[in-house]
Amino acid sequence: MSGERLSAVRRRVRCFPDFPVPGVLFRDISPLLKDPVAFRALIDLLEDHLRASFPHIDFIAGLDSRGFLIGPPLAQRLGIGFVPIRKKGKLPGPTESASYTLEYGKAELEIQSDAVEPGQKVVIVDDLLATGGTMRAACELVKRLKAEILECLVIIELKLLKGVEKLESVPFYSLLQYD
Repeated sequence: MSGERLSAVRRRVRCFPDFPVPGVLFRDISPLLKDPVAFRALIDLLEDHLRASFPHIDFIAGLDSRGFLIGPPLAQRLGIGFVPIRKKGKLPGPTESASYTLEYGKAELEIQSDAVEPGQKVVIVDDLLATGGTMRAACELVKRLKAEILECLVIIELKLLKGVEKLESVPFYSLLQYD
């Protein structure tokens, strides 16, 4: 059954060469989001993985912007809260920030200073891991608030870019891998 669900998810990922810049092969999840059966299969697979891996999770933290599409329905399924990690300047109140390098530029992420408490257990979610800079910055933010990162979870991992190496000892899980 999970093989069928995984195939349904994989079939809904499409590629755009040279986007957003020449040399980048963009893996687009828009068709996955448009297909309610495939999207439900995605959330089912992620939920099954997390339930089997962790007896207790306090929050799903989702990265701006596609982590916002996966994180809230996953958090709802698990009966837990969702915490946004946003691009700089998008969150009100006191924040912590971390800069990072993308495969095509630089950016900065922020989390509200009271988003999680010390010792709380967090899973960080995004759609894709490429060079690992964005996820590493998110980990830095969650660690700065002294929460425990149980895992970084993505739909797609681009293995050739070796982004997982930037996560050092943080556990990592990807549903789909591409070379």
